[in-house]
Amino acid sequence: MLNSFLNSKHFMVLGAMLIGGMVGHYAATRQFESMSAAQAQQAQLDQATQAAQDAQARAVQLERQAQLSNQSKKDPFKELEKIGNLKQQGLITEEEFQKLKARILSAI
Repeated sequence: MLNSFLNSKHFMVLGAMLIGGMVGHYAATRQFESMSAAQAQQAQLDQATQAAQDAQARAVQLERQAQLSNQSKKDPFKELEKIGNLKQQGLITEEEFQKLKARILSAI
């Protein structure tokens, strides 16, 4: 009878260990799946963030190009008058004036 009792006790412990192991395996599998899904979501978020940053950088670049284009469409006579006033006020040197004047006249 003692032998039977020990065997049933061992069987119960073994059964508990087996069930515990299965539960632990299931929990680990679920955690791994959850982590994998979180990593995939993070990767998608990173891609979307990068795409948004690229789009913003492109918009800034296009804005700068538009500003440069608009500057080149300015009236060259007004530009000459403007730099002439800057020279008279002493805000630019004769050399700077000549360089700016040459640039403006070359764009005509």
